[in-house]
Amino acid sequence: MNVNLRNRHFLTLQDFSREEINYLLLLAEKLKEKKKSGITGSSLQNKNIALIFEKPSTRTRCAFAVGAKDEGGNPEYLGKNDIQLGKKETVADTARVLGRMFDGIEYRGAEQKTVELLAEYSGVPVWNGLTSSYHPTQILADLMTIRENFQYLEGIKIAYLGDGRNNVAHSLMFGAALMGLELTIVAPDKLHPKAAMVKEAENIAGLNRSRIEITSNREQGIKGADVLYTDVWASMGEEEQFAERIELLKPYQVNMQMIENTGQDRVIFLHCLPAYHNSKTENGQQILAEYGVEEMEVTDQVFESEYSRVFDQAENRMHTIKAVMVATLSGPEKTAK
Repeated sequence: MNVNLRNRHFLTLQDFSREEINYLLLLAEKLKEKKKSGITGSSLQNKNIALIFEKPSTRTRCAFAVGAKDEGGNPEYLGKNDIQLGKKETVADTARVLGRMFDGIEYRGAEQKTVELLAEYSGVPVWNGLTSSYHPTQILADLMTIRENFQYLEGIKIAYLGDGRNNVAHSLMFGAALMGLELTIVAPDKLHPKAAMVKEAENIAGLNRSRIEITSNREQGIKGADVLYTDVWASMGEEEQFAERIELLKPYQVNMQMIENTGQDRVIFLHCLPAYHNSKTENGQQILAEYGVEEMEVTDQVFESEYSRVFDQAENRMHTIKAVMVATLSGPEKTAK
């Protein structure tokens, strides 16, 4: 495959072609096989990597840190109180400083504009670990997990239930559109994605034998789905909206009845995590008990069932993120080894 992503940024999926995304998935599969065999790499040897986290993280932080070290890189965690990003110093100035010290920069925070400024001024590859608009590294892991289960992507039907305006739903639209999957976002009218973003995804889908559909009808939306996907009902920074969201999204909870209503024996369940699925867990005690509910976006029965692939999905964050770093920092001559 003649693909060279060296020195490219990874800000949104729509910046890449179908062939390029497929290349990253194939590389991730190869790197996963190497790790399972106990083989460490050197593709990132002597590469210093800045990990900027304005928002907390488990999977993204660990995936970048472990992925970098697996390939000989040196990750440096920079929390929101560790640097002057956007405070005493402009984002552009911080970018120019970090770009002279680091070989690559990951950013996880609120504004898509911030990661774009880092990319514009740093002079090194910049990777989007999450913004309020997009979560592209998550979708790479989702695509990898789906392909592991079905051996292909084109024609797979995904039903995403919940908040259709959040970063996961946005990036999932573009991932499906690029790779030929059929995606239905199943959400109440109030939480449908913006029309302009849907139109952009539909245009890409038209070039890739894909289909993007938005509906409020649960029965119609999940019928024939190979994958049921959900996310928390209130994203980081929206916690004060939990009461409203619970009332609005209760009908869209993924439960065993919904699994059965897909009509598919092979259906799998995905969730980008963390999940509010059990009031006995610590996060359940803090959030679920406060609102007098046992579960939110997914029932514990589904989360712990044979249909669930959430921890395969979480692991694949590391392999796909590693692939992004290796491909953009080392180029094809290293990744081919």
